[in-house]
Amino acid sequence: MYSGRITAMPRSVHVARLYPDSGQAGKLDGQGHAARGLWNLLHEWHTTCREHRRPMLAVAEVDRQMREARKNLPEGFEWLSVLPAQAGQQVLKQYQTAWKRCYSGLARPPRFKSRRRARLAVDVPQARGLNVARVSRRWGVLSVPGAGRVRFRWTRPLPGVSRGVPGRLTGARLVREAHGWHVVFRLETPDVQPEPHGGPPVGVDRGVTRTLALSDGTFRDLPVLLSAGEARRLLRLERKAARQRRARPRGAPTSNRLTRTYDQIARVRARTKRRRDDWAHKVTTGISREFGLVVIEDLRVGTMTRSARGTVETPGRKVRQKAGLNRSVLNAAWGRVGAHLAYKTARVGGVLVRVPAPYTSQRCHVCGVVDRVSRPDQATFLCTSCGWSGNADTNASLNIRAAGLSSMDVEISGLPGTVKRQPPGKAA
Repeated sequence: MYSGRITAMPRSVHVARLYPDSGQAGKLDGQGHAARGLWNLLHEWHTTCREHRRPMLAVAEVDRQMREARKNLPEGFEWLSVLPAQAGQQVLKQYQTAWKRCYSGLARPPRFKSRRRARLAVDVPQARGLNVARVSRRWGVLSVPGAGRVRFRWTRPLPGVSRGVPGRLTGARLVREAHGWHVVFRLETPDVQPEPHGGPPVGVDRGVTRTLALSDGTFRDLPVLLSAGEARRLLRLERKAARQRRARPRGAPTSNRLTRTYDQIARVRARTKRRRDDWAHKVTTGISREFGLVVIEDLRVGTMTRSARGTVETPGRKVRQKAGLNRSVLNAAWGRVGAHLAYKTARVGGVLVRVPAPYTSQRCHVCGVVDRVSRPDQATFLCTSCGWSGNADTNASLNIRAAGLSSMDVEISGLPGTVKRQPPGKAA
């Protein structure tokens, strides 16, 4: 696919939709809940040891006890036989990894996984047991321990399976989303150092009204994610869930009917997420292939979308307006677009530059004067100094491109990857 020099074997993943029949889906659900129960069992044991200040057992000892328990199942733990042995060992490894990440400050402590909110997952760590094969243009099959041969949607060639595709499969993970089961293939493919991209530079401004505004005058807008009928159905389901919550006595458990309504809402929202992700992948792929230098603002989306509710002592102001803006920003997938551009530009030999965001929307790209009055409305920019007028988002993208070009102190060619530039006066 790419011309260049092979340097390493990096790891990546590929997600495909699984299509199990009713019996296979029941078996996968049973394995997922068994993995969840084993996680909770390990968490309860670990929490008890910490509370009583008892020494923790080594991982090898815990694994030995799990093997013994599978041979002679104690009363009440018959569900352990549902989970394959290797999948159970992966649960132990993941739990230990979760604590290591917590101790290193990278994540929060592991928590109990409830039956209602837990994301079911089952690991198949050995690739040789998958027996992946392509059966038609759109379908493939793989072997799942305890469930048999399961169909999945074939959307791309897989290394080690498709002819002429270098690399190999190293394992898989089965995950249940709101709209069904998926398989996450773990891949190892040769890392090819691409040739430098010879395309022109472009500035990309991320907004709410116009999702992506490019400095060449074009726009990449997020399409409507739900049809009119789907939006009406979502609103009807949300109102139905609100009525069912009001009818439930305080402190009473969630009824089966309310749970079913929640599941229907989750499936509609999952459809929205899939369509947004599909758009983000397609538009970032097109931008990375067309332009050699891509310049975006260095935005901290998590900080920007933080709640303005405040505390009881110091309550926030305009909380509802801020909440609506946060929803719009998150719906526009600003962070996802930036993350996709980071690795896709490097993959084709391009360069991604991040520049400081302040005043890019208030500065005139012609004369450089910064004046907030130059934005009479959200969509128009009318410079109070030189009189230039045009689309405000296009003006911002031109400023972003100019900032990226001025901050480049090396040749564009031969520098694939991401470059982050600090504002003037600060060390890089």
